[in-house]
Amino acid sequence: MDTSPRPMAARFDDDAMWVDLEDGRTLGIPLAWFPRLLHASPEQRAAVELSPYGLHWDALDEDISVDGLLAGRRDMTRPSRDAA
Repeated sequence: MDTSPRPMAARFDDDAMWVDLEDGRTLGIPLAWFPRLLHASPEQRAAVELSPYGLHWDALDEDISVDGLLAGRRDMTRPSRDAA
């Protein structure tokens, strides 16, 4: 059973992504949590596709779930600091 609210809009400032949810909440997420978005151009960030489950950027190969945002999960694909 899906209990996460749908994303209704996404916008950006220099440091954060703001996601408006259908239940009235707005999530502020540091761009540093998602390096692909942090390093993307404003045009690339704006090309977000919203689905019932999250956000997708085809050109950036980035998918972010609302469940993950609500749980405070950041990009899980980034290498650890210890990796050489």
